[in-house]
Amino acid sequence: MGSKLNLLRQYVDVDSALRYIEKRRHEDGGYCFVSALDDTNVNDTYYAVKVYELLGLEVPEKEKTIEFLENAIQPQTAVVAIAMALEGLAILGAKDIAKEHVDIVYTKYNPVEGKFAVGLGGSEEFGTATPLEATYWVTKAFKAIGHDFSGEEKDAIRAFVMKFRKGNGYGVKHATTTMTYQALYTLHTLGYKPPKSPHFRNCELCGEWGGFTEVPYSLPPYIEPTFYATRGLELQGETPTCPRRHVWFIRQLQNSNGGFRRSLELGISNFQNTYRALAVVDSMRRFV
Repeated sequence: MGSKLNLLRQYVDVDSALRYIEKRRHEDGGYCFVSALDDTNVNDTYYAVKVYELLGLEVPEKEKTIEFLENAIQPQTAVVAIAMALEGLAILGAKDIAKEHVDIVYTKYNPVEGKFAVGLGGSEEFGTATPLEATYWVTKAFKAIGHDFSGEEKDAIRAFVMKFRKGNGYGVKHATTTMTYQALYTLHTLGYKPPKSPHFRNCELCGEWGGFTEVPYSLPPYIEPTFYATRGLELQGETPTCPRRHVWFIRQLQNSNGGFRRSLELGISNFQNTYRALAVVDSMRRFV
């Protein structure tokens, strides 16, 4: 098994997390976080692929998963899900297949025409995707498959992202950790150099809590802002103040089925939270 697996075993029960993912793989190559359901979907499949990538492991029967993700790229599919499918294909070594479907992205996302996501549909974070979230996912997917935006597209995206600037961060009504990271990642990926934001540091909880929050000086911590703040600090070349406490926070989120929930309160496991939990531990272990 991969060396990353051995490293993470020191901090969380990564073997039970892996079993949680493996048990929820279906015959069509897709995954569903509710094991009893056959309703495989792009979101769960994407995060299963990301877990295997993080741990340095091969995706079981990956050709089936490649076929599943390619088949999911349809005109009616939400742009965030299409972007996930493209990135998933790239991770699985199918960049050429992913590139064949770039045109469908432009039917929903065309910055030069001012289309920053048509028919947004489902969202990773907010129920209904914001155009900034869609921008982040499309940028991430295009980077993964090696498709470059034109100079005109980059300028249009930058101008659009800057509309979300709220003080030290980015958001709709006020700056949030999730949207601040999505904005900064997009700008950095496009080659721009925005100033460092103190937002992530202001959302860090040490003491008895651990983890990060969506807005500064608030409670409680959740896995989403903890993941995005960890990525944000890395993006800015900064380090967390209390990494051991953040690892403690993540450890408390693991459920008996091996998956992770989003908060210290009761909650169900899902693939998204499980990937993010493992990714945070992987980042924090370098500092503990």
